[in-house]
Amino acid sequence: MMKKSLFCMTVAFFALPTFTYAASPYFSFKDGDGFKRFSVSAGWLHAMPQGSGNPVNINTSVAEGTTSKVGDVSTKAVLDAIDQSKTSGKFWYSTISLLDKFTDTLPSSLAGTAEVNGLSQWQQQGSGLEAADVDTVGLMFNYNFTDNLSLEIKGGIPPKVDINGKGNIYAPLSGKATPLKDGSSIGGIIGDGISKAGGDIPLKQDLHITDLSQGGKAATARAWLPAVELHYQFGKSGVNKFRPYIGAGVMYAYFNDLKMNPGIEADLIQAGHMIQNIHDGKAGAALDRKTSSANPIVKLEATDTFAPIVTLGASYDFNPNWLLLVQFHIPK
Repeated sequence: MMKKSLFCMTVAFFALPTFTYAASPYFSFKDGDGFKRFSVSAGWLHAMPQGSGNPVNINTSVAEGTTSKVGDVSTKAVLDAIDQSKTSGKFWYSTISLLDKFTDTLPSSLAGTAEVNGLSQWQQQGSGLEAADVDTVGLMFNYNFTDNLSLEIKGGIPPKVDINGKGNIYAPLSGKATPLKDGSSIGGIIGDGISKAGGDIPLKQDLHITDLSQGGKAATARAWLPAVELHYQFGKSGVNKFRPYIGAGVMYAYFNDLKMNPGIEADLIQAGHMIQNIHDGKAGAALDRKTSSANPIVKLEATDTFAPIVTLGASYDFNPNWLLLVQFHIPK
C-alpha cells in the first residue's frame, strides 16, 4: 500500500507545476510555439523479459543436527536413504535387505533415532522461475515542456503473465540413524553402545520435492507496470516527420492475482508434512511421505519494487493530429 501511494504522489508532483506556473512557457495548458502541449497514445505493447531465472533458495525449520525418533518406517524407505559409500552403510543395507524379505516395516523399537542434516537451507542449482513474453494494450500520456522536452506517464491494461519453472527441487538429506535407540532406558543404553562402536546407519538421499516445469507453468500473475519518464526528442515539429528520442525514468512493478500450479502446490504441501513429521518424532513417516499432524498451506507472494527504466524510440508524424510511435523500454 505504501508503494502505491508513493507512485501517486510522484505523478501529482509532476502535475503540480502545471497549475502553479500556468503563465510559464514551460508549464501551460496552451500549445507551445509550433508544437502541441499534450498528446495521448495507445497501441500494442509486447514485453520480453530478459535473462534467466536465479537458482531457487530453500529454507526449512529443521535445523542442522535435529534429532528425531524414527518411528515405524518402511524397509524400502530405509534402504533408499542409506549411504552405501560408507562401510557401515553397506553392512546395514545388506542386513535390512534380508529383513525386507520377511517384513516391509521396521517397528519403532528397531528403527531407533535419527540425526537429520542438510534440510535447514540450500540452493537448488539448475532450477529457476522465468516470466514468459506477454502482449497487452499500452497507454501513454505526454506533457511537452518544449518541442524537445516532455514528461511521459505510461501504463496500460495489466496483462496476465505466465511464470515458467525449470528444474527439479531436491532436499539433500544427510545424517545418521541409531538403531534400537527408541527413547527407552534399555534402548538408550544399547543405542549408545552401537553408536560408540561406529554402528550408526549413515544416511544420504536427495529427496525429490517437486518438478517446477510440470504443467507448462509454475504460476500466473497480473502485472501492473506504470512508469514515469522524461523524454528528449530530436528534430522539430512541423519540420521533421521522423523524430527519434531517448528517455529515462522510473517504473513501479506490482503483481496481484497470483495463482500457483496445483501440482506444485500439492508437492509443497506434502513437503510441509515431511517437515512436521520430523518435528513430531516421526522421521520414518517423513521418508514414507505420510500425512502429519499439521495442516500445511502454500502462500504465494510477490514483492513490489521500483526500477530505473531507459527508453529508445521514434515517432513519425502523418499530420498534426496522428503519429506512429515505436518504443523500446529497458528496465533494470
